[in-house]
Amino acid sequence: MTRGTVTRGIVTRGTVTRGIVTLTAAGAIDATYRVGSLRTGDFVRASSYEREMSGKGVNVSAALSLAGVATSAVVTVGADDLDFAGRGPHAGLLRPVTVPGATRVNTSVIDDAGATTKVNAPTPPLEEATWRALVAETLDAVDALHADWLVISGTLPTLIGGGTADLADLLAGARTRGARVAVDTSGAALARVAARPDGVRLIKPNADELAELTGRSLRTLGDVAAAAREVVAGGIEAVYASLGGDGVLVVTASAGVHAHARPPRTANTAGAGDASLAGFLVGLGDRDLDDGDAVADAAASAAAFGAHAVAQASTILPGLEGMPSAVVTRDPDPGTPLSEPALR
Repeated sequence: MTRGTVTRGIVTRGTVTRGIVTLTAAGAIDATYRVGSLRTGDFVRASSYEREMSGKGVNVSAALSLAGVATSAVVTVGADDLDFAGRGPHAGLLRPVTVPGATRVNTSVIDDAGATTKVNAPTPPLEEATWRALVAETLDAVDALHADWLVISGTLPTLIGGGTADLADLLAGARTRGARVAVDTSGAALARVAARPDGVRLIKPNADELAELTGRSLRTLGDVAAAAREVVAGGIEAVYASLGGDGVLVVTASAGVHAHARPPRTANTAGAGDASLAGFLVGLGDRDLDDGDAVADAAASAAAFGAHAVAQASTILPGLEGMPSAVVTRDPDPGTPLSEPALR
């Protein structure tokens, strides 16, 4: 891959020959309200309202399926909502693990200016037996698809009685099956993965999550690259930093690639990061993360999917028509400022 800047359309050269399994231990129903304006304390009547079975891994799988990738989404679903999940447009992708009661609801309120206010319900703790069932269901899905990737997305719940869900058995099972692992989580769970990767190949923090992980303020692309290189030095093969309006920056031991795509409009930012992760895996395909051209293709595809997602009304990407092109830069200028810095 040559140094410099190029413009790329949607890239699918790296054909995915095996499937991709996602795990969402904190499943959710996404509720989206559209309003003219939103001010704290006001009475507001929505102009529209939508509900969809969601959760970060479900969003990733839905976007992957649009690109023709075989995928399954393992997800917790409240027993009260199994019928709702089974009637949704993505029911065929789901491998639900049932928990008592209702599924938590995450709420997005989108105003006419395009601003998204998001309130996520707290993640309920899981019985240890439920976590074991999630691990077993996920590894069964990996076997069924002969999966190339396992994507672990979202919050890792605490367990009833204390402690947090432990990824050790899941990561060991993925390794023995030859599945590469990507993790998109935050906080203490992300710190544990970075400190002991156990075969995790890729993480996808946003700027705030990367700043928290490394204890650095991120004001420029150079700051993001330095923080990502610190994580790569600890054993993660690739850090894919999702930078919102500033695009994406992918750092490996041998490459640093920035990609940016311009959305035609901003309709809903919820779920854009999940769509971009799907785009990354579509662009990478069956190639390795130490292949510089593959990383450039993956970054371009990630930026395009993410920009396309924010132009859609729904949290889950409804289609790929009208996908924008991405501008890709190898070894970007480290002094380039972030429009949304992450300060520590």
